[in-house]
Amino acid sequence: MVKRSSAPWTVTDGRAGNVRQAVALASALRQGTHRPLVLQPRAPWRWLAPRRLPGDVNGYGPDFAALAAQAPALAIGCGRQAAGALRVLRARGSRTVQILDPRLPSRHWDLLVVPEHDALRGSNVLTLIGSLNPVDDDWLALGRAAFADFGALPGPRTALLVGGPTPLAPWDEAAMVAVFTALAAQIRSEGGSLLATTSRRTPPALAERLRATFADLPHVIWGDGGDGVNPYAGLLGWAHRVVVSPDSVNLLSEASATRLPVMVALADTAQGRLARFQRQLHERGRLQTRWLDWQHDGIAPLRETARVAAEVHARLTLG
Repeated sequence: MVKRSSAPWTVTDGRAGNVRQAVALASALRQGTHRPLVLQPRAPWRWLAPRRLPGDVNGYGPDFAALAAQAPALAIGCGRQAAGALRVLRARGSRTVQILDPRLPSRHWDLLVVPEHDALRGSNVLTLIGSLNPVDDDWLALGRAAFADFGALPGPRTALLVGGPTPLAPWDEAAMVAVFTALAAQIRSEGGSLLATTSRRTPPALAERLRATFADLPHVIWGDGGDGVNPYAGLLGWAHRVVVSPDSVNLLSEASATRLPVMVALADTAQGRLARFQRQLHERGRLQTRWLDWQHDGIAPLRETARVAAEVHARLTLG
């Protein structure tokens, strides 16, 4: 009998948000250094996952086929493609944890982890507010150490996390430019600096407007390419407050895991699960209620990853 390693594998489609959640859970389980696998699905699995089809061991790329030949003890996946791949591994003896709703009955996986603002429930379904992430006091301290130069920027330092419009948050670029203008005006008035990041979904023209708006102010602005190492942990580690665009549960969850006041820009554009998530945060007193009127007292960080990891550990009786 081949002995299976206890260290988990993370299985994802390579999208940053999915990778981040799978890695956060794998790390929090403390079962050894996780090993990552990025799927390369081909037709028809690329379209039909997580449904199973004959030959699906070869449907997600050669690296996955090699992994399935000696299935790991524990595999953690995030996203629809991963959900299909985990079904193959489970049939070969792996215990599987699927993050995010796979849109199939939960019985096909050992455990599922989904946000409370989604509807999926079941005896093997664990829920959390927001999304899994690595943000805690140690992570923030490491961010400050790695980007110590940010500490020389004048305070208050405002972190600005900008994603991009989505069907559930169809905000207008002109409206976001107005947000930039208002924030820049506040910094000019009271002093301070900007620590900003954009994402792959940020429209290029909007990223340019961001740079132009804050060109005369102390700032760090990181874009997805050409700007060197991503200083995201340093941005959150050195910030005094955070402004987040309304389109990403992950960005808002990570901002809320700090001990900083958090504000959602263009919050009223959020719909569906994004709006439900914002309501949950408001009910917990985690979000600012008035635009750019910062309240710093009594902030409790939203940190769900350690709790979820402990429950996964207990449910799967990990050693």
